[in-house]
Amino acid sequence: MPKEYIKNIKKTLLSDNYYILNKVTFDYLMKNGRWVNTMREVYDRGDGAGILLYNKKKRTVILTKQFRMPTYLNDNEDGFLVEIAAGMLDKDNPEACIIRETEEETGYRLKSIEKVYEAYSSPGVMTEKMHFFVGEYTDDMKVNNGGGVANEHEDIEVLEMPFNEAIDKLHNGQIVDTRTIVLLQYAIINKLLE
Repeated sequence: MPKEYIKNIKKTLLSDNYYILNKVTFDYLMKNGRWVNTMREVYDRGDGAGILLYNKKKRTVILTKQFRMPTYLNDNEDGFLVEIAAGMLDKDNPEACIIRETEEETGYRLKSIEKVYEAYSSPGVMTEKMHFFVGEYTDDMKVNNGGGVANEHEDIEVLEMPFNEAIDKLHNGQIVDTRTIVLLQYAIINKLLE
């Protein structure tokens, strides 16, 4: 159903090399009543899901570390980020995605998860919506070493660390991934490991 404040939407494909980049032009009705023609480049890479794994008994969390080229190109000296386990939805729902990605990346097969948020990653340029989860793990859930999927060229280091150490890394700037910051702050606010 068309909105009364937007019309004449036109998409021009700029790239579909890996994900989809479109040039989108549209007419937008400003608050002052004037119509303006606007252009945006919109990157569609699908939606994603991420999870903070935590162990209440040991007071630990599982994070990952991997190389991220875009961060290397923008002031991250070595290009490595400490992150939550995360991945793109592959024609499945967010819950199935994050259970699959958790096992691929960390080696843990989760029994239950809890969805805590849903949010747009960078709404000025990307269509991606992230689905945020938390999940409790125990040592007996470890089914493999994790590290990612070889044919996807994933090279992921699995980090189990005390929750307090993760919070220290957050506060001293060693954790700079927004998704990870969101879920660590969720854990703090909601006293997840107490």
